[in-house]
Amino acid sequence: MILLIGVGLLLVIVELIFVPGTTVVGILGFILTGIGIWIGYASLGSDVGHIILGATVLVAGVAVVYSFKTNSWARFALKEQNRGHVNEDTPHLLAVGEEGVAVSALRPQGTALFADRHHEVQTQGEYITPNTAIRIIKLNQNQITVEAIS
Repeated sequence: MILLIGVGLLLVIVELIFVPGTTVVGILGFILTGIGIWIGYASLGSDVGHIILGATVLVAGVAVVYSFKTNSWARFALKEQNRGHVNEDTPHLLAVGEEGVAVSALRPQGTALFADRHHEVQTQGEYITPNTAIRIIKLNQNQITVEAIS
């Protein structure tokens, strides 16, 4: 009974720390804890069952409060942010009106070839098939908007 409750509480803690979202680990932990408490009621009577239930809730509460007060959760949390941007180290030297060819299908995003260099481009929502001649209509930082040349 004590082993079931202990393993159940351990699985719930593992769920909180290591496994994001509600998964089988947390549900299994709650079920094992519940079975351990139920066995305590069934085999030892109501009075001892109440004590087991109270002790289980108390231990779980103390563990959560202690972990937050000692900041033990911090070693599992991300502390850095990724502030990088796509293609920021290789700026393009393109200009509005420059012409190229769609290498992949643009639906609305894909790859195009301008001056023998591949670039990620996008359309204004239309579909452009591969090997279609295209023209740059707008540049916004590293975002290249193109249209098909009729």
